[in-house]
Amino acid sequence: MTENDPSGQDAEKARPAGAQPEAEQSASWAQPAPQQPDATGLGGHATPHTGAQQAYPQEQQQYNPWSPQAQTQHAPTQGHQIPGQQTPFTQPGPSVYAVPQQRQAQKSTSGRLLAGVAAIALVVGGVAGGTVGYLTGDASGGSAVNALDAPKPAQQTGNLPAGSVESVAQKLSPSVVELQVSGRSGAGEGSGFVLSTDGYVLTNNHVVEVAAGGGQIQAVFQDGKKGTATVVGRDPTTDIAVVKVSGVSGLTPVELGRSDDLRVGQPVVAIGSPFELTGTVTSGIVSALNRPVSAGGNGDQTTVMSAVQTDAAINPGNSGGPLANMAGQVIGINSAIYSPKSAQGQGGESGGNVGIGFAIPIDQARRTADDIINTGQATQTFIGARVQTAPTGGAQLGEISPGSPAEKAGLKSGDVVTKLDDRPIPNADALVAEIRTRAPNDKVKFTLSGDKVIEVTLGGQPVTPN
Repeated sequence: MTENDPSGQDAEKARPAGAQPEAEQSASWAQPAPQQPDATGLGGHATPHTGAQQAYPQEQQQYNPWSPQAQTQHAPTQGHQIPGQQTPFTQPGPSVYAVPQQRQAQKSTSGRLLAGVAAIALVVGGVAGGTVGYLTGDASGGSAVNALDAPKPAQQTGNLPAGSVESVAQKLSPSVVELQVSGRSGAGEGSGFVLSTDGYVLTNNHVVEVAAGGGQIQAVFQDGKKGTATVVGRDPTTDIAVVKVSGVSGLTPVELGRSDDLRVGQPVVAIGSPFELTGTVTSGIVSALNRPVSAGGNGDQTTVMSAVQTDAAINPGNSGGPLANMAGQVIGINSAIYSPKSAQGQGGESGGNVGIGFAIPIDQARRTADDIINTGQATQTFIGARVQTAPTGGAQLGEISPGSPAEKAGLKSGDVVTKLDDRPIPNADALVAEIRTRAPNDKVKFTLSGDKVIEVTLGGQPVTPN
């Protein structure tokens, strides 16, 4: 789930969990994930890889639907095919998605984007002008009616409708921050949101990791205020980081909601700085829940999480920004997108939203942020066993660490976990993701193949950033 973060590294390919290998050619920005048998986070930490993408393929920018050529031929199209699901017999490892965090700080990319927008506006403007001229002409010779002669309507007044996108945007926008990040390996920008009046801001690890160890972060607020930010702590395993902004006052914290009672189909709003377009608001719905996706660029299970899927438009630069319910409460952190290649397999990347985005559930992010603020370090939940997808489905345990929660509970190498509490476990990614949604010392029930049930008390261990 890495994307064009500020490191400037090459884009890596992405695919959903269980995608067939032949379908991998339709995804971009993330490394294909070879099977990595580690469900505990003991196998190291993945480092997101990066690479700026062009938002729109060249053929789309040049196409003029009103040109003479367009009257005799079809417009160029883009065919996006999402990899299909694969049976557990050939499940190779963790699903990997593209991360829409901070895009490369290349002004030329913004110029191309804005130029494309201007070209579209000019085309529409020319056609609209001709249409107005035709409609206002009166062939009968009578008096013409012209909209330009009508007075302006009354200015909107009063309170915004409760539960509207507009009201959510008005409530949250003052708390959303653009983070401009630079370091020895590159530069870029992403998003974050205010947790406290004294300057704590929650964001993604992949947004700020380039600035860790001597880089610079500048926070830019909706009202134009700017302040220098420093990294308080970060957790690559959950893709969460906290920064502290200094030199500003009067900050407005967000209201945190809860993600454990989200429903598929409920409306949500995303706010961030896609392609350096600060304060962009998009809306959509919760498309799915408990999606096991990986934010890692090394193809392992180090950064697998149980994500909220949404069709609200999320693009490079949105990473770290809030996903909110219609009460304006933050219920997730926008972190990743699925981004297929352009049509005809020509090797170009679409680099933008196709309606499949992922957010870290706020319940998990809240716990990690609290650890970081209080101790400067995140705590990872683990069981102390390696894991891989079983040939018949489920998560098969491998090596069990001595003295680990798994050993203390009586789990054995070769056991196949098919359910955690009431959540089905179809593969290794699902087990890793579900464990990470829990807190250390939580008691959970593992259902094994053959319907044997074992209670496990989950452990916790400090996370060392990469």
